[in-house]
Amino acid sequence: MVGNTRETRMWWDGPTARPQPEEAIRRGKEKAVRPAMMGKRKMDKQQEFVLRTLEERDIRFVRLWFTDVLGFLKSVAVAPAELEQAFDEGIGFDGSAIEGFARVYESDMIAKPDPSTFQILPWRAEAPGTARMFCDILMPDGSPSFADPRYVLKRALARTSDMGFTFYTHPEIEFFLLKDKPLDGSRPTPADNSGYFDHTPQNVGQDFRRQAITMLESMGISVEFSHHEGAPGQQEIDLRYADALSTADNIMTFRLVMKQVALEQGVQATFMPKPFSEYPGSGMHTHLSLFEGDRNAFYESGAEYQLSKIGRSFIAGLLKHAAEVSAVTNQWVNSYKRIWGGSERTAGAGGEAPSYICWGHNNRSALVRVPMYKPGKTGSARVEVRSIDSGANPYLTYALLLAAGLKGVEESYELPPGAEDDVWALSDAERRALGIEPLPQNLGESLALMQRSDLVAETLGEHVFDFFLRNKKQEWEEYRSEVTAFELRKNLPVL
Repeated sequence: MVGNTRETRMWWDGPTARPQPEEAIRRGKEKAVRPAMMGKRKMDKQQEFVLRTLEERDIRFVRLWFTDVLGFLKSVAVAPAELEQAFDEGIGFDGSAIEGFARVYESDMIAKPDPSTFQILPWRAEAPGTARMFCDILMPDGSPSFADPRYVLKRALARTSDMGFTFYTHPEIEFFLLKDKPLDGSRPTPADNSGYFDHTPQNVGQDFRRQAITMLESMGISVEFSHHEGAPGQQEIDLRYADALSTADNIMTFRLVMKQVALEQGVQATFMPKPFSEYPGSGMHTHLSLFEGDRNAFYESGAEYQLSKIGRSFIAGLLKHAAEVSAVTNQWVNSYKRIWGGSERTAGAGGEAPSYICWGHNNRSALVRVPMYKPGKTGSARVEVRSIDSGANPYLTYALLLAAGLKGVEESYELPPGAEDDVWALSDAERRALGIEPLPQNLGESLALMQRSDLVAETLGEHVFDFFLRNKKQEWEEYRSEVTAFELRKNLPVL
């Protein structure tokens, strides 16, 4: 493994049962949250490590990565000779050409590489090699760009740090492998016919996961679990618990690695929320926790489910603001086919995506799940949010989930009773009697709720908030106006 990593152990590793605070909290506070306050000596040391590695490993190209507001990865390559200056001054680019970054008359922007994210790209192993670093986006005067999704998350983490907390995340990422990539809107074909946990000799997914995990771990991204998911061609790979900024960076790297390995194996990887009508969609269930120093703030011995008042208020915040953040956690028109496409068909049999706003202890039909507590491992106390798409922008998503949970903590939201039954199997009247509200049923509903949300506007900032709304409203209008294959098939022959 090359370079430093902000990875942490599984939260149930050993009697201390916590993400390693000595490393993770130091990095979370000193670097991920407050890069401007880092000592120059530490920055110089990390920069020197990068420059030395470039020479020793014959790295001729360095790719500087960042994301646009929608979560698409962007890249610019620089020669190693230019990198020292890039550390000091950044690389200028036309921000008006990037989705959501700047208007034409204010287009000059700077990408400044974060040396702690340096890694050699394993699929460029042949000499000369290629490496990458994530960038912070700055304005010409050196101030942070409010359009940078990474800065949106850093801003939320800084506020969290001021409250005395560190925020950790652990994503379970689902996606599909396809035999080919339909470009004309035709039906895709899964790369295999296997099912949940299937272990089949010569299975495409099995070989794929082995190679993909090897690549991830060579870049310092540790994997906990991997397996075939429930639908044909569907895979799941779970990343190890880490601070939220590391996790978001890792997810962006993860998506590229999956697509790269798929190309090498003659298949296609897609993070589309629901590419098949008859199969479950792909989510990114994420476990969340707050730590106060070395102590898990969600744990309280003797409390119900060992869940502290902070943990209960955090969940209450997630629930209260779930609908208004769904336009970001589920940002695509197709996202709502995943949330609503199978709820009735799978009622009573354990559906695959949450459709209703509720929480439950070890209840996989709930939007927020409190996993079973592991005795003696206090650091394992956590909550799982199950609505997120695997194609969401991780920086904006984690910033909003954190803001929603902290709002509950700050204002001492009361947690409603948990759902003990399969929520999909209940009738509408039963859900109403329990006070269980539905998630938005389409992107249009989500955008209307987001537009009225002070929490979303404050967390994203005016620039990202306005652009995101405008972009997604356009997507919704295009979708509403298009005559679909369903309409032509159903209506044209008979009307």
